[in-house]
Amino acid sequence: MDSRLPCVQVMSCKRSMRSPRGPAVRRIDRAFVPASEEGARPFIKWAGGKRQLLPALIERVPESYGTYFEPFVGGGALFFSQRPGQAVLADVNTRLIRTYRGVRDHVDEVIGLLRDYPHDSKFYYDLRQRDIDSASDAEVAAWFIYLNKTGYNGLYRVNRGNGFNVPFGRYANPTICDEPTLRACSAALAGVERLLVSDFEVAVADATRGDFAYFDPPYVPLSITSSFTSYTSQGFGLEDQIRLRDLARRLKKRGVRVLLSNSSTPFVRDLYAEDFDVEEVLATRMVNSKASARGAIIELVIT
Repeated sequence: MDSRLPCVQVMSCKRSMRSPRGPAVRRIDRAFVPASEEGARPFIKWAGGKRQLLPALIERVPESYGTYFEPFVGGGALFFSQRPGQAVLADVNTRLIRTYRGVRDHVDEVIGLLRDYPHDSKFYYDLRQRDIDSASDAEVAAWFIYLNKTGYNGLYRVNRGNGFNVPFGRYANPTICDEPTLRACSAALAGVERLLVSDFEVAVADATRGDFAYFDPPYVPLSITSSFTSYTSQGFGLEDQIRLRDLARRLKKRGVRVLLSNSSTPFVRDLYAEDFDVEEVLATRMVNSKASARGAIIELVIT
């Protein structure tokens, strides 16, 4: 099997008793199957990425819908698996959205740059220090992809000044320029009407009856030390989680199909105890700063 392809898993479900905290929970057991080989798959690694969770998510995508909305696009695993005809993708990470724009609109230039980027620590740190925000979308995309492929564990982390501060990774021969995947992703992104740098509420403001919205926010941390609120310098707190729940409830009332994923914590279970169905899914996390924190964990899928 091509080592670049992930393993994803199919599930069989059993309805459990209603939990004392309120929501009905289904435990989902899974067996490995090969991933889709259509080519359009995430071209970056992303902490909390959903490639391992795809079967559980795809099972809950409506058979038909109008516009696809994904306000926390991250690596875009569900989007690339669906390749919807109409879509709105958003994130508060400006560099991430500019990377998507670069791949969509200037894929040849992105590929040309990446082909010339060496796997070298000095080059890595020189590129990391570049004032990339004043560059073109294609240059931002090449910068982002290179640092993602060669930086430590594929992390994206910034300081309070929005400076990328992940050290050089320990890879023998990383794939810096995956041309077939980049071209497939560029074709998939051609149907995206808007690539927005925006808050999640703004991103779905135009969603109407029959549309579909998938929300994959920064997860509520299982512990304080596992918090990854520094993907952007603004962070994402518990008040934002409550605001997201309220938005999802309003969207459901106006006929928009919603799907959410989050961590299996008492806070999240309580948050979605009313008006939502909550299911447990066993997921594998491979992007974490600590090796001991990687592996199988329970997550929640909410509709």
